[in-house]
Amino acid sequence: MKSGYCLKILTALLLLVSSSLTFATGEKLEKLTLSGPFAAVSNPMIRMINANALQDVAERVEFVVWKDPDQMRALALNGKTDFIATPTNVAANLYNRGKQLTLLNVSIWGIMWMVSRDPELKTLADFKGKEIAMPFRGDMPDLVFREVAERQGLNPRRDFNLRYVANPLDAMQLLILRRVDHALLVEPAISMALRKTKSFPAKLIAPDLYRTADMQEEWGKVFNSPPEVPQAGIALLNTGLPKRVVKRFMEEHQKAVQWCNDHPDEAGKIVAERIDMLTPEAVSDSIRISNIKQVSSRAAKKELEHFFRVLHKRKPALVGGKLPDDGFYYP
Repeated sequence: MKSGYCLKILTALLLLVSSSLTFATGEKLEKLTLSGPFAAVSNPMIRMINANALQDVAERVEFVVWKDPDQMRALALNGKTDFIATPTNVAANLYNRGKQLTLLNVSIWGIMWMVSRDPELKTLADFKGKEIAMPFRGDMPDLVFREVAERQGLNPRRDFNLRYVANPLDAMQLLILRRVDHALLVEPAISMALRKTKSFPAKLIAPDLYRTADMQEEWGKVFNSPPEVPQAGIALLNTGLPKRVVKRFMEEHQKAVQWCNDHPDEAGKIVAERIDMLTPEAVSDSIRISNIKQVSSRAAKKELEHFFRVLHKRKPALVGGKLPDDGFYYP
């Protein structure tokens, strides 16, 4: 019986060594799952899949779309998603609540604008007294709107009539159907709205719309900082992945970010093929105007911690009750 027990131990050790050697010698994973919203933060991952960029580390790579923050959180916790595009504060919240993850990078630094039927409304203060369609109540971009408004001496509840909707595309539809005159949108929903109102048949009923107040500029003014918000990036959810796979993901994601910025028209086509509700032209427009760049989370730690402190002061739960510790950052 003793010899049988020893044999089991030896077999287990051999399997462990074999597994380690498999990863060391470059054996491919069966599948990698990437996830993101229908927003600019997902573009590089879609490019990676389209270009078979990770074929050296995985037999198959799939992309799963999340439609709202609640669905994103569910995907983050289901144990089946390897990499996810996420608002940075949501990643911090999950990490501080015990989810093992690492924020790999920040890639979205500026995709928020006010969209209006009135081109003369240039700043957030100009919208005082107006009804504004607002996606994702209590999440981005609502958080940035509230922070900027209050620091400008405005009361979001009294000075604006905020009409909350499920997502940016719902806000866009309200604009196009003339049910609201103003909305806070993120790319590519802004470019979708501007394109739709100029195309047939929508242009027969849709109003003229304009990109107005730049929320990144508004943020920079109230904090005396560059006009950038470390809004979203990529988190590693499967912390058990081999380091070489994570390294390869980061390498290819950097290339994909640059490729999308350098080839907006081609990027628009491949993104629209994956996400039905987007058009190639709108995606390419959004890439041209957005501030998209890959910065490792550790290199962006100063900006992230400032952002997290602002949110923590507003409501500690937004970042999970505290600033994330050093284990949150990569590398």
